[in-house]
Amino acid sequence: MDLQKLLREMTVDEKLAQMTQLVPQIITDKGEGAVTGPMRNFGITKKVTSRIGSVLGISGAKKLKDLQDFHLAEDPHKIPLLFMADVIHGYRTIYPVPLGIGASFDEELAEKCSAMAAKEASVGGIHVTFAPMTDLVRDARWGRCMETTGEDPYLNSKMAQAMVRGFQGDLGKDNIAACVKHFAAYGACDGGRDYDAVEMGDHTLREYYLPAYKAAVDAGVELLMTSFNTLNGIPSSANKYLVNDILRKEWGFDGIVISDFNAFYEMISHGICENEKECAEKALNATSDIEMMSTCFVKFGKALLEEGKISEEQIDNAVMRILKLKEKLGLFDNAYRAASEEDEQKIHLCPEYRELARIAAEKSAVLLENNGVLPFRKDVKKIAIIGPVADHGMTGGWYCCGKSSEAISVIQGIKNAIPNAEIAFARGCSAEPNEKAEDVIEQIFEAKRIAQDSDIVILCLGEEIDMSGEAHSRARISVSDSQTRLIKEVCEVNKNTAVVFYCGRPLALEKIKDVAPATIIFWHPGTEGGNALANLLFGNVNFQAKLPMSFPYEGQSPYCYNHLRTGRPSTNGGYCLGYRDNPYEPVYPFGFGLSYTTFDISSPTLSSEELTEEGEIVVSVTVKNTGKCEGIETVQLYIQDVTASIARPVKELKGYQKVTLAPGEEKVVTFKITVEKLKFHTFEGKFEAEKGKFKVFVGNRSDIESFEVFRLI
Repeated sequence: MDLQKLLREMTVDEKLAQMTQLVPQIITDKGEGAVTGPMRNFGITKKVTSRIGSVLGISGAKKLKDLQDFHLAEDPHKIPLLFMADVIHGYRTIYPVPLGIGASFDEELAEKCSAMAAKEASVGGIHVTFAPMTDLVRDARWGRCMETTGEDPYLNSKMAQAMVRGFQGDLGKDNIAACVKHFAAYGACDGGRDYDAVEMGDHTLREYYLPAYKAAVDAGVELLMTSFNTLNGIPSSANKYLVNDILRKEWGFDGIVISDFNAFYEMISHGICENEKECAEKALNATSDIEMMSTCFVKFGKALLEEGKISEEQIDNAVMRILKLKEKLGLFDNAYRAASEEDEQKIHLCPEYRELARIAAEKSAVLLENNGVLPFRKDVKKIAIIGPVADHGMTGGWYCCGKSSEAISVIQGIKNAIPNAEIAFARGCSAEPNEKAEDVIEQIFEAKRIAQDSDIVILCLGEEIDMSGEAHSRARISVSDSQTRLIKEVCEVNKNTAVVFYCGRPLALEKIKDVAPATIIFWHPGTEGGNALANLLFGNVNFQAKLPMSFPYEGQSPYCYNHLRTGRPSTNGGYCLGYRDNPYEPVYPFGFGLSYTTFDISSPTLSSEELTEEGEIVVSVTVKNTGKCEGIETVQLYIQDVTASIARPVKELKGYQKVTLAPGEEKVVTFKITVEKLKFHTFEGKFEAEKGKFKVFVGNRSDIESFEVFRLI
C-alpha cells in the first residue's frame, strides 16, 4: 500500500476522522460494546462517523466483521477500522490480575499469558489492547492497583517488556498491538483517588515513575495512552513536556499516542481549556494522535488549521502513524485479519489455555502465614468452605470477554481435587467493607457450626471483583469488621483453618495476622482459580510468589519499601520517623512470601570490593533447601547507594532469580553488578553513576539487613 499516496488523496476532514475513536453505538445502531465513561451527544454527522479510524469496546469475530463491512461500504478510501479493547489479563480465558502476575516474579509467565490473550483476542477480531498498564503505585487505596505489577520500578519494567513481547510478538495474525498506559505517573494520584491530580518533581518522575513506560517503549510497544490526571497542573493529553519532549524527542517514540476515554474534552473540567476547540489545539500541539470518545479534532481541527494554530504537517504525521499501524497489522490486505468464528470455537477456553491460566494462578498466590496447618491432608472427610467469595468464579476487574459462570469457584475446585470429601458451605458474611459484625451474627454462628464439625476449614474473604479497579478507590483498606469477627470465631473452634484473601490491592491485615493459622493472598485469580487453589492447599504444587507491593497497616498508605533515607530514621527512637499509633514498617514487606519448605540464603560474597566503569562485580550466594519438599525460591538483589549528590533509597531491587531445589539441595546463585545498575538521576539532572560506596543485600524479601560493601572507583 502506498501510504503517502493515500494520505495525499485524503481531505483534511477525512484525516481528522482517522484521528477519532468512538464506540460502535455511535457509528451504527447495530453496534454493541462496553462503555467505561460518560456518553453524550457529540453533534457529528454520519459522514464523520462513517470515516473514523478506530473503534473501542466491541468484541466477537462476527460483530467485528459486520462492523468492518458496514464501515468499508461507507468509507471512500476503504481504510479499515482499527478495533481496540481492554484485554488486560486475558480475553476469554482469564488469568490473574496484573498485580498477581507481578507477584509471580516470572517474566516468562507474563509473556506466555499475554501471548495467549493476544491469540484469543486476535481471532475475536481485536487489533490493539490497552495494556500493559505500567503505572508505578505506592498507595494501596488506589483502585487500579490491580492493573499494575506493583511498587517497584525494576520489577514493573521487566514485566512491562515481557507483556509487550507476549502481546505483540512479530505482529503476525496471532498477535495484537500493545498500548502502554497511562503516561504519566497516574499511580501517584492524590489520596489514591482515581482521576485526581499528581504533583511531582522531575527527579521523582524520572527516577521512579517513568522507567517502566520507557522499558515498554524500548521493547517496541506500538501505542501509548496518556493519562487522565494533571501532572503539575497540566493534563497529560496536553502536556508537551511529557509527550513531545520526553516521549518523542528523548525516547524516540514514533508510535501512536492515544488519549484515555474522553480525556480531551475533560481538559475543560480541568480548567485549562475554555472549549473543545482549545482542547483540540493543545492536544495536537502536544503530538497526540487519536482522541478517544470525544470529537474535538473532527469538529475544530479544520478551523484551527485555517487560523494557523496547528499545521497540516502535524495532522499528516498523526494520520501516517495510524496508517502505518494498520499496514503493519495487514489490514489493507485483509480487513478481517484473524477474526474467525470457527477459530473462536476452537481456541477460546481450550484445555491448553485453561491449563496456563491455572498455572498462572498457582504461581501468583502468596503464602503469608503457615503455622504447619498447610498443606492439608488429602484424606480429610469433612471440609467446611466459608466466605462470601467461595461459591463463584473470581475473574477480577477488566475481565474482557471472560465469564464468571465459566470460572472455577473454590467449592468446585475442592470437589474436583477431593471428590470423596463431604463439603459444607456457609457464607458467613458479605464482602461489603463497611459491614458490621452485629449485622451478621446468625451467619457467623452458622459458619462456626460447620467449622466445628469439619476436619479443615477454607475461609474465603477479601474483595469482590467490583471492589477494585478503575473508579474503585477505597479510603480504608482494612479487613471489614464482619470478616475480622468471622476469622476470629472460626479459628477459635477449628485450628485447621486457612484464610484465603481475594483482592485487587494490598489489604491491611494487622488485625488478623496472629489469628489465622494460615493466610494466603490469592488476588483475583481468573478462570481456573478454584482448581489452582485446591492444588496449593493440598500440596499438589508449592507456593512460590512474592508480594509485588508492601502490605501496610491501615493509615500507612502511601508506602513503599524503597523510600528515601531520612535524617532521623525510624530505628533511632524518640524524635524520629514514624507514627504514634502504628509501626513504621509494613505488616508484610515487598518481596515477602513463604513456601511449604524453607530456604537458607548465605551472606553474599563479592568477586571484588572495587568496581571500575568498564568492569563488573559478581555477587554470589548459596541457597539451600532446608525443608522437606521441593520448592522454588526467588532470590532478590538489592543495592543501596550510600552517599550521593541527592538522597537515595534505603535499598532498590536490581535483580532477581528463581531457583528450584530438592530437599537438602543447594545451589550457588550469582548476579552481575555493572555501572549500569548504579545509575540514577543526579543532582545535575544527568543519568549516571557516581563514585563512592555501595551496599549489596541478597535475600528473599526486601527488609533483609545483612550486606556487603564495594566501591565504584
